[in-house]
Amino acid sequence: MSLRPLVAIVDDDQSIRDATSNLLQSAGFLTATFADAESFLTSSEPRAACLVADMRMPGMSGLQLHQHLIASGASIPTVLITAYPSDATRLRAREAGILCCLAKPFAPDELLECVRGALAGATPKS
Repeated sequence: MSLRPLVAIVDDDQSIRDATSNLLQSAGFLTATFADAESFLTSSEPRAACLVADMRMPGMSGLQLHQHLIASGASIPTVLITAYPSDATRLRAREAGILCCLAKPFAPDELLECVRGALAGATPKS
């Protein structure tokens, strides 16, 4: 049994999924990738310790996924990533308890800081 935390990456862009997964794996995290929220919700993967989700995806958005998990009692610390950053998006994310909301392209260190903060129980920021 591995003690490394599992980070789930949910993004409809395969290149983003792959790059994010490679970055997190190089930092010592286990990763599981999903093309959409529905795939994540129906997967048989072990429970993720952190979720990195795209804000805009077909079907359920990353924010909606986070809210669904909270409503179902399976809340996971979440980092949102978006190619369409705005103050309104950041505010909605913060109000929903999202730890970080990063604009694509994000700096690798920014994502690592957010994921580590999520795993350490940090408080939400934009």
